[in-house]
Amino acid sequence: MPTPVWFITAAGSGFGHALALEALSHSHRVIATSRSLSKLSPLASKGALTLALDVTAPLSTIEAAVKKAVDTYGPITHLVNAAGYCLVGAVEETSPEEDLATFNTNVLGTLNVTKVVLPYYSTKWAVSGLSEALAEELAPFGIAVTVAEPGYFRTGFLNQGAAVQSEKRMEVYEKTAAGETRRGLDAHDGKQAGDVVKGSKILFDILTKSGVAEGKEIPIRIALGSDSPPTIREKMKSTEKLLDEWDAITMATDHDDQK
Repeated sequence: MPTPVWFITAAGSGFGHALALEALSHSHRVIATSRSLSKLSPLASKGALTLALDVTAPLSTIEAAVKKAVDTYGPITHLVNAAGYCLVGAVEETSPEEDLATFNTNVLGTLNVTKVVLPYYSTKWAVSGLSEALAEELAPFGIAVTVAEPGYFRTGFLNQGAAVQSEKRMEVYEKTAAGETRRGLDAHDGKQAGDVVKGSKILFDILTKSGVAEGKEIPIRIALGSDSPPTIREKMKSTEKLLDEWDAITMATDHDDQK
């Protein structure tokens, strides 16, 4: 069986970095990318091919990076879209420029890297994707898509500089959910329950269908961490309660000939 080849964005820290180390520890080939090459030095010393890449760069720049990766190691088998950051602020506080910058990295960056990598796939797994629609589109080609939804893990995601605060800050929101969220992020920083190394080992097993995930198919969604499943279940309960309360009213909208 060919050696797996991982292409990982934002591999300088957090889950991208930990997953790269996990793959390297299994003698897999890793292309680690980051906006800063210096952050990738520890991975380069362990054998990773390191490339400078900003996921918001033009598509041609991303294409060049992926081509270099494929020319070096052959077809990519695992894509990890780990690039992203948190914009902290109420809707009224964040500027259009800040919103667009977040969207360009967190959404369009993931979309563009995926667009470029997909034509090179020739094996069974993809490790990240945009949506359930993408999973259905790619299923006939034997490519699995999953979205990892981690809870609070002790990475640098909430650090000052990593979590971007909106430039505008309004006093009126300090006693609302927006202010509570801002204070909550500060309080959680450095105290998150999740261990990123343990989390990455679980992700690696799921994405390679090995270890604790042997014999299982790759799920469309991975609720990672002790706090992630309870949060999702609470949302499910509140949504079901809402539907139960309003079904009799909101479902009475069919044409009379459908009754």
